Amino acid sequence: MAHVTSARENTNGLPRVPSIPLADESAGEGDQSIGNLVKDATAHLSTLVRAEVELAKSEVAGEIKKGLKGSVWFILALVILLYSSFFFFFFAAELLAEWLPRWAAFLIVFGAMLGAVGLAVLMGVRKLKSIRAPKRTIETMRENAAVLRHRGESEPATEGGATLARPDGDAVRRV
Repeated sequence: MAHVTSARENTNGLPRVPSIPLADESAGEGDQSIGNLVKDATAHLSTLVRAEVELAKSEVAGEIKKGLKGSVWFILALVILLYSSFFFFFFAAELLAEWLPRWAAFLIVFGAMLGAVGLAVLMGVRKLKSIRAPKRTIETMRENAAVLRHRGESEPATEGGATLARPDGDAVRRV
C-alpha cells in the first residue's frame, strides 16, 4: 500500500514549509527602490521565521512519536505485571512442584514474571533514550542569528561588498 502525499506534505512525509524566492522575477533590474528592498527583506525574514517554526514543529512531532512508541514497552510491562495470565503461571508453578518443593516452584515462576517485566522496561528505556533534540532546527537558528547579528553590527563594510549607484539615484550595497 503506497503512501499518498498531500499538498501539505513533501515526499519525506514532512510538512511543506514556505520558501524564500531567490529573486523576484516580476521586477526588473532597475526598478527596485530601497523601500522595496526593505519590504522584500522584511517579507523574506518573516517567511524564514515561519519556515523555522514549521521545521521545529515537524522535528519535535517526529521525536514525540518516537517517545510514544517507546512508552508502549512500559505499557506492555504493566500489562504483564498486572494482568498476567494467572492460570498459566499457576500451572507452571504446579508443574515445577512435581520435582521441587512447592514454595520453590512458585518462587521460580514469580522470578520469571519479574524477568519479563524487567526486559520490557529495558526495551522501553532504550527507545526513550533514542529521542534526540531537533538538531537541524537548532543549527539553522544559530546560522540565522549569526547572519542577523552580523548585519546588525556592521556598518557599510569595504572588504566584502561594494556600494553601487543606480540610475534613479538610490545607492544599493551589494554583498
